[in-house]
Amino acid sequence: MSGDLGAFGSGATPDQVVCHVDMDCFYAACERLREPALRGQPLVVGMGYESEEPHGAVATASYEAREFGVESAMAISEALERLPRKVEAATDPDLDVEEAGFYRPVDLDYYSDVGSEVKAILHEHAEAVREVSIDEAYLDVTDRVVWDDEEGDGAMEGADDEERTPVTEFATSLKERIGEEVGVVASVGVAPTMSAAKIASDYDKPDGLVVVEPGEVQEFLAPLEVEEIHNVGPVTARELRDIGIETAGDLATADPEQIRDRFGERGLEVRRFARGEDPREVTPVGEPKSLSRESAFTEQTTDPERKREKVSALAADVAERAQREGALYRTIGIKVVTPPFDVNTRAESLPGPVEDADLLESTALELLTEFEDDAVRKLGVRVSNLSFTEDEQASLAGFEGASGDGNGSGESAASRGDGEDDEDGGDESGGADPPPSDDREGQQSLWEYE
Repeated sequence: MSGDLGAFGSGATPDQVVCHVDMDCFYAACERLREPALRGQPLVVGMGYESEEPHGAVATASYEAREFGVESAMAISEALERLPRKVEAATDPDLDVEEAGFYRPVDLDYYSDVGSEVKAILHEHAEAVREVSIDEAYLDVTDRVVWDDEEGDGAMEGADDEERTPVTEFATSLKERIGEEVGVVASVGVAPTMSAAKIASDYDKPDGLVVVEPGEVQEFLAPLEVEEIHNVGPVTARELRDIGIETAGDLATADPEQIRDRFGERGLEVRRFARGEDPREVTPVGEPKSLSRESAFTEQTTDPERKREKVSALAADVAERAQREGALYRTIGIKVVTPPFDVNTRAESLPGPVEDADLLESTALELLTEFEDDAVRKLGVRVSNLSFTEDEQASLAGFEGASGDGNGSGESAASRGDGEDDEDGGDESGGADPPPSDDREGQQSLWEYE
């Protein structure tokens, strides 16, 4: 078989230095900025959550809260079973105050303000910055740094004949400036590719700094669990393990024919990532055409309540992102992945553009009823037909009398996918590469459940 099957091709991976900056437990870090007493305490930030209420979903769990088994995307009710509120534990003799934590609702405006301070620093450190979420960005620093092993080899001149900084020194300075000027902690990964830089930033959290130099990428990736590779989520990881592929190294050396037969072209793509190949360059994200969030179950489920909780949490996430972006939407849809890899989408068109979290959730849940009894591997929620002009907002009265024809309310579109399992949810940005994202624990960003 041609070598093109298993590789992107000669020269496909650009000669670049990519810096991936990922804020550690960002929402919790922001809450601690304004409430220093929360530092060192178990802290849960909930999306769709109000104080003293048990509803909503976990957006961020601090590292201290994770020790109690609290995870992102978990229902607040389940989180409370594992980590009661401090205020309740103080008055309940059956609870131990040392085994309790603090809960705060998401304050998106405040987090955006803090995030803007961080992003301002990032833009001072690179000409090309790809902001993929409120707490995460890629920087192309090719013209500003030199790899550490090249220092002193005559490679210190960059664009405009300016002296370039050794990459570790550059990344350390960037982390320190964010910490000193903003007061939050960033983990940084540097590598020749976007996917490797992303993994590097997550490798030594919290407060990590990992540099992977050219020629070291495959060696760095090889021992990692296969789900660490970009675009490999828990379901695909389990399928890979079923055929004996446990690590990134196993995937990198696997027969490309076997991978394609089992997983299609997407399988070949993740195999290339495991080999350290990645043709993507750091480019700014344009205005999205849709906003979406997806999340897989660890095991397929037929439990209607688990499915509804997942969709509600995803809908809240998408609604928060739409609000932050100032996006109105005309279409609300869901994605349901059923075994083995069947992708089903359903959507409902609205009579005019809206930004309404309650309507988004109720519509998504209504679309889900068709799959109430089905085994489901993964769910997603999406809004599309976006506009960004506030005065276009449709009134709720417009929905009450809307007809089902034309673009009116009640239209439903259904389609079957090609069977590929897109582990990596995110926004679709009008033809641009979707933002790289992986299944991670901890911070619940507005683009992905981590």
